[in-house]
Amino acid sequence: MTADRDQEFSRYVTERSGALLRVAYLLTGNRADAEDLLQTALAKTYLSWNRIQDKGALDGYVRRVLVNTQTSWWRKRRVDEYATDQLPEQVWEDTRPAEIELRATVWTSLAQLPRRQRAVVVLRYYEDLSEAETAEVMGISVGTVKSTASRALAKLRTDGTLRDARIAIPAPLSPAAGEPLPKSARVDAD
Repeated sequence: MTADRDQEFSRYVTERSGALLRVAYLLTGNRADAEDLLQTALAKTYLSWNRIQDKGALDGYVRRVLVNTQTSWWRKRRVDEYATDQLPEQVWEDTRPAEIELRATVWTSLAQLPRRQRAVVVLRYYEDLSEAETAEVMGISVGTVKSTASRALAKLRTDGTLRDARIAIPAPLSPAAGEPLPKSARVDAD
């Protein structure tokens, strides 16, 4: 039984760790903290593996552990982090400078959002979760997801950096506002 559990867990980690690391990175802002967060979340998941009834909902379970663990760490640290005008050393090995700059611009703007708003934006629009799924992952109501997303998007809309980078942010009350953005960044055309 333990060997089967270990094999099943190892297979899950192998298949999903890249996507989960991206979520952790968006929640923490740097690769080292993201790796620590993911490692901790996976360790917690492993300990609960036999109690997880619906293996089809594993991504949602791990995302919730990621958000809860990040929240717990944030509360323990009680250190204010501020976005700076200087970019950190290159985290992702990438030879496309425009994409790197775009990612840095988006991250700088996301980092300025309060922790809960950032988590909602990451889960809704980066991970393409529905409002109900986001609510379940975060342990809040659907209405709270909607209002938090609305406030976060309003703040992002007023961000001159994103506007200058021509990143499309769903308009309030438009049909697209309730739908997740595609995985690729949207850029308005002239």
